[in-house]
Amino acid sequence: MEPATPPPAPAATSLGTGVASYYGRRFHGRRTANGERFNMNEMTAAHRTLPFGSRVRVTNTSNGQSVIVRINDRGPFIRGREIDVSRAAAEEIGMIRRGHSNVELELLDS
Repeated sequence: MEPATPPPAPAATSLGTGVASYYGRRFHGRRTANGERFNMNEMTAAHRTLPFGSRVRVTNTSNGQSVIVRINDRGPFIRGREIDVSRAAAEEIGMIRRGHSNVELELLDS
C-alpha cells in the first residue's frame, strides 16, 4: 500500500506586506463586525476590506513563522496597520512581546 499523498497547499494571492497588531483579553467575548463573538483563542483576524470568511496566511517577516486566520471582523483602525490578529494567532507567529510585527499577507483560495 502506498503512503497517502498530502492534499496540495491552497493557492495563494499575495496581498503585500504591512504591519500587524493583535487584540485579546479586552475584546474577548464582544461581538465582531460579522456578528459572532470574538474568541482570542481562535485563529481569526480583522481586516478593513477583505470579505468575512476569507482565509489569510500571515507571515511574520522577522522570524518566518506563519499562521492562517479567518477574517471575522473589521479593522484595524490605527493608521499604518494592515491586519489585527487574535491573541492566539499572535502567539503562533511570535509577536506578543512587541505587540506588532511586519508581516506578509496572502489570501488563500477556499
